[in-house]
This record gives sequence, structure tokens and C-alpha cells, in this order.
Amino acid sequence: MDSVRSPEWPVAPLGGLAANSAATRYGTPAGAAPATGRATPTVPPPPYPPPAGPQHAAPDTGTGRAAPPIPVKILIAGGFGVGKTTTVGAISEIAPLTTEAEMTSAGIGIDDPGGRSGKTTTTVAMDFGCVTIDRSLKLYLFGTPGQARFGFMWDDLARGALGALVVVDSARLDDCYPAIDFFERVGLPFVVGVNAFDGRLALDLTSIRWALAIGDQVPLVRFDARDRLSVRDALLVVLDRALDRASQERRD
Repeated sequence: MDSVRSPEWPVAPLGGLAANSAATRYGTPAGAAPATGRATPTVPPPPYPPPAGPQHAAPDTGTGRAAPPIPVKILIAGGFGVGKTTTVGAISEIAPLTTEAEMTSAGIGIDDPGGRSGKTTTTVAMDFGCVTIDRSLKLYLFGTPGQARFGFMWDDLARGALGALVVVDSARLDDCYPAIDFFERVGLPFVVGVNAFDGRLALDLTSIRWALAIGDQVPLVRFDARDRLSVRDALLVVLDRALDRASQERRD
């Protein structure tokens, strides 16, 4: 499968948060960079051109019935309170499995969800959901816990994953540095999705890319974690990124 499309789902309106055009996904608009940011990684991942090609239907098994969809594991990662649980819940076709626990006074000064959040619970293990993209592909989504003290779980959750969506709050960019560093270290293809809280971003995408020290080969998209179509578009970019990496490794 060279690219992924979902003709059964309605098309997002042009100009909305769910509309991730090629320019929005892969382009880098001109603009001034902020004064501070994450240190540039030593070894950048290989260049990423967005693939193009026809959609492939599920292969016939020889029994007259189409093969079941291929299962694909995708991680939803990022800092605390950026919208990972909301992202999984917005698109999952089953009731998502969550491990939410009430935040207590013990977390004061440790767990900061940000001033714009009314968050009262936190993920203490993982979130899980799934969505069928088309007849040949089904995504299994694993949301990671955001706090640093749960970092020991990330290696286990990343095992067998095809790619990752790093969810970012544009007002708290430093919270997502550990997730980006982790995926660069383990070599897992990832996409940075900037969650538009209240429909707005605190910084433009050019400034965010500079502050995160990610190259042009890493897709940077704006999306709304509450909107199913917007989450779908962000996940399709993750699939494109992962499939391109797999094709490149096969050629090498």
C-alpha cells in the first residue's frame, strides 16, 4: 500500500482544523524563529517525501473472501495534559480503554496540566482504542502516560509500533521534548501534531518547528484532538511517514 486514504469518511471542510493540506503537513512557512528551543539532534532521520499512489484493496485469500485488515500499532505520545486521551477517544470505534485516576494533592507542583486545562484526572498506565481505516488496514492506538515517572513504560509500549503521533501543546513546548528525544533515539518514525486548544495556537508552526529542533523531514501538523476527522488526518500522516520509512529501508 503506497498511500492511505479513507473514501468512506466525509471530507473535512477546507480551511478547518481537520483539513491538513500538503502545505500544512509538510511545508515550512517563512517567519522568525523564537529565541530558545530544544537542542538539535545529532543524527537526523532520513528525508521524508510524502508518497503518492493508488489505494490498494484487501487481498483475496483464495476462498472468495477478502483477507482481514492488517493490524498496525500506533503510539499517541506527548507531555502531561496535552490531549492524548482525548485524541484516542475522539476516533476510536470501540469504547476506549483508559487508566485514568483522580489527581490528588500529592501531584501539586509535579503534575502541571497548564492554565488552559480543567484536567482533574491523569493516565497512570495507557489508553487504548482502535479504528478501521479501510478494508485492508486497522489501527490500534496506544496512548502513553505523560509524566516522567512513567517513562519506564515507554520501551514496552513502543515495541512493535509502526509509528507515533507526538501531541504538543503550543503553550508548553518543553513538555514534549522527552517524547521527541525518545523516538529519535529508538528510530521510530513520528509526526508532531500541535493540538489547537480552543481553536488557537500560541505560536505559529514555523516557530514551533524551530523550537522543537525537528527537520523538514518530520511532518508537523495542526489538529484538534476533540475532532474525529482532524485526528484521522493526523493519523494518516503518521501512516504515510511510517510507510515511507519502511519502503526506504527495503530499498537499502
